[in-house]
Amino acid sequence: MIRIGDLLPDAARGLGLEDELRLSRAMTTFEQLVAERVPAAAGACRVVRLDGPAIVVEADAPIVAQELRLRGPELLAAFVASPAGGTGAREIRIVVARGIRPA
Repeated sequence: MIRIGDLLPDAARGLGLEDELRLSRAMTTFEQLVAERVPAAAGACRVVRLDGPAIVVEADAPIVAQELRLRGPELLAAFVASPAGGTGAREIRIVVARGIRPA
């Protein structure tokens, strides 16, 4: 038997969706790491893109961004150590969201 998760990278590559799969894995992993390590920021931030060696994270408020920046080295180390960490990430770039996000 083969796990479906083991088949996804090849299928995504064949369909030209490798970057989308990589982003999706990064988003899920980062969300879990924030929930574990910075629970006050859980649900108030999200990975919006992978920009070369940077994981770009959008925070809903400046206070959330500040907390993520303070915990950035810890979050980055945990991300790099995770299965999704094969993105080559070397930094986490935090940006504050502009405007009101739809519910």
